[in-house]
Amino acid sequence: MLSPTEFLEVVRLTPLVAIDLIVADADGRVLVGQRRNRPARGTWSVPGGRIHKGERLDAAFTRIVETELGIASMHRSSGRFVGVYEHHYPDNFAAKNGIGTHYVVLAYAFMLDSRVPVGRFDQHSHYAWLWPDELLARDDVHRNTKDYFR
Repeated sequence: MLSPTEFLEVVRLTPLVAIDLIVADADGRVLVGQRRNRPARGTWSVPGGRIHKGERLDAAFTRIVETELGIASMHRSSGRFVGVYEHHYPDNFAAKNGIGTHYVVLAYAFMLDSRVPVGRFDQHSHYAWLWPDELLARDDVHRNTKDYFR
C-alpha cells in the first residue's frame, strides 16, 4: 500500500487506470453521484474507481461496484464494455498545486432497478437518476460524464 506522498508522486508521473460504471434503469435514466473527493469535488459524475496494482479486471469491477454502489458480488460479465476514455483533471486527491490527474478509463454499462437503494456515501454525498438530456444540460455534471452520452 502506498503512502499518500508516494501515491501523489504516482499521480504526478503516470496515468491511473480506472473503471467507470454507466448505470441505467429500465426507463433510460442514468445514475450519477455528487463527488465528495478530489478530483472534481462537488460535480456530478458516474460512479467509478481506479484499478489497484496487481488486481485483475474482474476483481476490480466487483470491488468498484461494491465500493461505489453497495452491491456485492456483481461480475464484470454483467456489464457491457462501452470503450476506453481519457479523463484529465487539473487537480488531485491531495489538492497539491500544479499536479493534475490523468485517468485511462474502461467504461462499462449495465442496468439496475432504480427502486433498489444504491450508493455508498463515502465517495458521493448524493445520488440521482437523470435522463441523458437532463444530464447533458446541467452545468454541475462533469464533462467527462457528459462524454458518455454525446
